[in-house]
Amino acid sequence: MIALSPNLQARLSSPLKIGSFEVKSRVLQSPLSGVTDLVFRRLVRRYAPHSMMYTEMVNATGLHYVKELPKIMEVDPNERPISIQLFDCRPDFLAEAAVKAVEEGADTVDINMGCPVNKITKNGGGSSLLREPETAEAIVRAVVKAVDVPVTVKTRIGWTDKEITILDFAKRMEDAGAQMITVHGRTRAQGYNGSARWEWIARVKEVLSIPVIANGDIFSGEAAVKCLEQTGADGVMCSRGTLGYPFLVGEIDYFLKTGQELAPPTPVQRLECAREHLQALWEYKGDRGVRQARKHMTWYAKGFSGAAELRGQLSVIETVQQGLEIIDRSIDQLAIGYEPEPSYQVA
Repeated sequence: MIALSPNLQARLSSPLKIGSFEVKSRVLQSPLSGVTDLVFRRLVRRYAPHSMMYTEMVNATGLHYVKELPKIMEVDPNERPISIQLFDCRPDFLAEAAVKAVEEGADTVDINMGCPVNKITKNGGGSSLLREPETAEAIVRAVVKAVDVPVTVKTRIGWTDKEITILDFAKRMEDAGAQMITVHGRTRAQGYNGSARWEWIARVKEVLSIPVIANGDIFSGEAAVKCLEQTGADGVMCSRGTLGYPFLVGEIDYFLKTGQELAPPTPVQRLECAREHLQALWEYKGDRGVRQARKHMTWYAKGFSGAAELRGQLSVIETVQQGLEIIDRSIDQLAIGYEPEPSYQVA
């Protein structure tokens, strides 16, 4: 782990201010579709009690036509701070959805303007708004007018390498009333390939007065420190690094606050967390939760001898009991002793 510089320590010593709202951590858990449900957020929250959490992104159009809020919008009254993320291209629907989000308990409302997935962009949402800055501005203005909590934006640096428009786009979002922006340092065309270009996040920070959060390739405390040093960002947001590893946000937060590293969880501790995750998903969502748990279980099963075989077994579980029995057998075997998985590299 690289050491924290005095300048960085000083910059991170105060709370993160998002408009009138304060967060006692500069490390945020990214919204992840199909991942950051109530169960997952509770696990992350255990190790990062002061970090901002985000729901999975909610379709504002879909919300307009239903009488009951979707389950992905459900928040625990005690899980503060919490933000509900919305997506769409219709300012009026997003404003309406934002009101419902605040009624549900959101401390901030986040607008997704960065998702690269085709089914989102082809309907005008996500990163397609980078090509429609006037619409993006209208969305932020409408949502800001509709709610009395801070409105934030999550986006990318541009559509393609030839269309890196983030500097103008980010300034437009600030001028429209956004009170924080999270920038993923990749274009839409990149998806999740290649390296995040933190230099663009540094340039965004130079032109804005609102907080800028850096996102992309934050897989470790060392990466977080390097990113914060290089970009001057006000915080970092962890995304894919938390898959099967809900400890990451807390580990980085602890290091940034103390300059000391937490001991990483052992393979047994990771599988015990996987076991709890599986049980909780089943209790919260029933059999659908077990099916959703398959991907989570395979993410946990890394870093020790026999992990590849375990991933294969967990990827096809049909019942919660089957999954628990498989995990328990692996925990018993690991309790005797383990060897690192040869092909595994810590993300």
